[in-house]
Amino acid sequence: MYEDIFKFWKRENESSQLEKLPPDFYLQVAEYLKKLREEERMIDRKTLKASLLRVEMRNVKRLVRQLIKVRYKKLMRCLAEGDKISYDSLAIHERNIIAKAEFSFANDFKNLFNNVLTGHFIDGSSGKTPKTVIVRFLKEVPAIIGADMKAYGPFKCEDVASLPLENANILIKQKLAERIEV
Repeated sequence: MYEDIFKFWKRENESSQLEKLPPDFYLQVAEYLKKLREEERMIDRKTLKASLLRVEMRNVKRLVRQLIKVRYKKLMRCLAEGDKISYDSLAIHERNIIAKAEFSFANDFKNLFNNVLTGHFIDGSSGKTPKTVIVRFLKEVPAIIGADMKAYGPFKCEDVASLPLENANILIKQKLAERIEV
């Protein structure tokens, strides 16, 4: 696993584009680090093997930390420049973060625009946030009015959106969307 982590770290640092990660990459890394910690715990801390395990754990953590930072910067650049992000290149955890960020950002500005132009500006400092759920659409769905009286959609197959809980539950029951756990 160490060689794989190093390979992904090296490719990411040598490219200006976002490189493809396996969907479960972060889960694999977490399991690998857990295994190393358990192995180190089971042996005498004064042995050469224990010392090598500590060095390996430190190196893996450093590589993954740098990999995440580089990917974060590339993703932020894509978002800032309005470039399309290839979801195929992202690990599952990254997909969920980006989908939530993209939708929230676009939806918040759309709501700001609509509220200001209709004269129904709502002070965002109230602190109340409605319960929403992130869903991935399995089929095309036309635009809907959410339980919060905001417009959502239209949606294409594979689109990801954050919707009010009531609307998300209906779409899930109708097999038009599935819930994404963050």
